[in-house]
Amino acid sequence: QVQLVESGGGLVQAGGSLILSCVASGRTLSSYAMGWFRQAPGRERESVAAIRWSDDRTYYADSVKGRITISGDNAKNTVYLQMDSLKPEDTAVYYCAADHDQTRVGYDYWGQGTQVTVSS
Repeated sequence: QVQLVESGGGLVQAGGSLILSCVASGRTLSSYAMGWFRQAPGRERESVAAIRWSDDRTYYADSVKGRITISGDNAKNTVYLQMDSLKPEDTAVYYCAADHDQTRVGYDYWGQGTQVTVSS
């Protein structure tokens, strides 16, 4: 059983920066991959970024490329989302997720989310 807890969200001005953290706890081995998702009011949840630990291969949504960086420490079961040049459209609840089964596409565990609000 794994619990994921996000932190670091808050209210920032447009153009500002935030770093989100996600820590996995409980009985678990290091994940195969971890990712960040977000859901804005009235919109579907969307993928933001992901990282595969074996080779640090990363994926980013087109809307955040160049502004957001995913990184982490798999040994500490921790992943970060560094966000820069934030825009009002980045406002959303951000969720982290962990993939512990590389044989199946998808994530096995999800956090509760942390709110990011970007004011103009």
